[in-house]
Amino acid sequence: MPGWRGSSLHCGRPEGTDIELDLPRILEILRRHKVAYVLIGGLAAVYHGSPFPTEDADITPELGRRNLDRLAAALRELNARIRTDSEPSGLPFSCDGETLAAAETWNLTTDAGDLDVSFKPSGTGGYRDLRRDAAQVELYGVSVRIASLSDVIRSKQAANRPKDQRTLPTLREILARRG
Repeated sequence: MPGWRGSSLHCGRPEGTDIELDLPRILEILRRHKVAYVLIGGLAAVYHGSPFPTEDADITPELGRRNLDRLAAALRELNARIRTDSEPSGLPFSCDGETLAAAETWNLTTDAGDLDVSFKPSGTGGYRDLRRDAAQVELYGVSVRIASLSDVIRSKQAANRPKDQRTLPTLREILARRG
């Protein structure tokens, strides 16, 4: 059975920044604003036992307008800015529900670390698809939906980035051990 392994959560500091990932703060702010989302990516992989470090949090939010407005309020509280290599502190943007809906993915930096918002991660149908098999767990006192290991693998396989290619054999091995 999967479980959060606090000692296995390897969060680093993105090069050129001095902001380390403060996952408890991000989760608490999302909870307080009642944002519906599924935790995906590297943190979901770590939850399922991946030994690979991660430097950011990745979420797939529900696409309804009210939820996007709540997400925008949470992002404003986190002082979210667009993450770019040329500007380590990020670029300001108009953070409202309508703006968020205009792009499929937002790579953000916040006062609590980097946060990627992906409405339809590679290989998935988005929030409803991921929510179906997501685990509902408590992390740092916050109830969180975490993408299933099968869904993490499916998404990483479809994205097919070099970093995904490095982690996929280990993730498949973890899944195979579970039977």
